[in-house]
Amino acid sequence: MNCKAILSNKTRPEFGQVTVPLPIPDSEYDHAIGLLEDLGIGSPTAQDCRVDGLDSPYPVLNRLVTQSANVDELDYLARRLDSFSEGEAEKFQAMASRLRLSDIKDFINLTFSCQQATVISDFSDLERAGKDHALTINGGMMPTSEFNRVDGQAAALDLIQSGAGIVTPYGVVYDNGMKLEQVYDGGHFPEYFYEDCVASVALSRPGQDGRETLYLPCPDIKITRALQRLNAKDASQCTAVLDTDNICDAVRKVFEEEFKLNEHLDALNHLARCYQGFKGDDLEKFHTVFDHAWPQTPEEATYLAEGLRDFNVINGISTAEEYGQIIADRMEVSPELSEFLDLQRLGQRQINEEGGEFGDRGYVAYKGTRPEIKEILGRHIPPTQEPKMC
Repeated sequence: MNCKAILSNKTRPEFGQVTVPLPIPDSEYDHAIGLLEDLGIGSPTAQDCRVDGLDSPYPVLNRLVTQSANVDELDYLARRLDSFSEGEAEKFQAMASRLRLSDIKDFINLTFSCQQATVISDFSDLERAGKDHALTINGGMMPTSEFNRVDGQAAALDLIQSGAGIVTPYGVVYDNGMKLEQVYDGGHFPEYFYEDCVASVALSRPGQDGRETLYLPCPDIKITRALQRLNAKDASQCTAVLDTDNICDAVRKVFEEEFKLNEHLDALNHLARCYQGFKGDDLEKFHTVFDHAWPQTPEEATYLAEGLRDFNVINGISTAEEYGQIIADRMEVSPELSEFLDLQRLGQRQINEEGGEFGDRGYVAYKGTRPEIKEILGRHIPPTQEPKMC
């Protein structure tokens, strides 16, 4: 949305002001919270930030100026609006004007319902306006054949002649019976996937209402702030539910079955950050390393992900001879000469030099120096044990 908010401490204006970009990039989140804390504001729960100014493509949000808001509310609203299409943005502003909203809680809730409204801002194209209205009152989805049969001009004229429109600076708006539902309760943010994430974790406290969703990877401080909104001293007081298709079954099992996820959120966040940085075949490579090393704790899984660049992994081979053939191919040895090579010996010599081993998924050798990884790999796994599959 490319928005900036100028924030200050309402009770101590002499502390000065801070300009915060909205949405706040994860890379700048810690710094932004630190600047606010220097002014004695930035609480995860209180509306302690006075909005002194807004530079935003949504003029209606200027109604927040002089109001008090929570910085995470501002960030959440910006993320919601950042994903809006041009039509949704038009509806949001028109309905905010129609309802005379000025509270950030109401603005957030409006982002979940404004799509139900119809706005006519261009009366020179009634055909399009009518078709858009038909699509809107059908929940934004219609069979193509049915949509094509809509007489847009007639539909627009019927709408205009209904007299239900309200003139706003953003066009004539028809609410179509829209209700401003309280999706956001003022304390816990509704689930909303603003960007692709590696994993999400739903946190809740047994016996209490409200839920917080973590979108991993995220700045570590976001985990702390989510727990504070749940009035929890630490994650062990919460129920944590993992939701992702991006982490293989074996990794998921470590965090869901073998260890309590609520006691290893930091490790999962760290692992998700590694996942996000994987390129090309890195993900498959990590799964092969994971399956071969069989880490015994969530933290050990993160060590393997951190040290992935120091692993030599060749999937799909199970013998020294196959490795020898790969080496010969890399050396661009001609087929005629390769007949005279002892591929078994060539491969075995390289295996001995690297200290590599064959696993169920392929060949794995660690060429790094990190002692914690060497300790993991040094544990003997009896061949009779069933390997973990990703």
